[in-house]
Amino acid sequence: MAIQVAVCGPRDCTEAERDTAYELGRLLADRGAVVICGGYGGVMAAVAAGARSADGVVVGILSGADRRGANPDLSIIIPTGLGSARNAVIAGSGDAVIAVGCSWGTLSEIAFAARRGDVPVVLIGGWRLLDDAGEPVPGLSHAGTPREALDVTGLWP
Repeated sequence: MAIQVAVCGPRDCTEAERDTAYELGRLLADRGAVVICGGYGGVMAAVAAGARSADGVVVGILSGADRRGANPDLSIIIPTGLGSARNAVIAGSGDAVIAVGCSWGTLSEIAFAARRGDVPVVLIGGWRLLDDAGEPVPGLSHAGTPREALDVTGLWP
């Protein structure tokens, strides 16, 4: 069974976040992973394009009830009609969750994934979440590059 990695990030992303997501998608596809994302623009489009550039499989979990606006690099399109509640589906579908950058939607996906407690959650840039004592929130890892993020998941030797 293929490893599935959920990748989340903002629709309105920076060029650096776009480049990071593209490289992450390419590396995931090179390792045979199925990429799961929100299926629209920004980080979602970049990770899909990167994975498809390496002949990878990309599943888009759409917030809308139809395929309108779906990224053309998706292999499989799943319209949910759930709105932002679809973030729970994305976060619940990966053997790991990797966030590139930050937005409120991305933060919700990080929270859903961390709450699961049974998968690695890796952040590349973006949010630095601290508890009341100013310590990093447990259950989250940080990486500086896509390759480091994949190493941190521990899914590959």
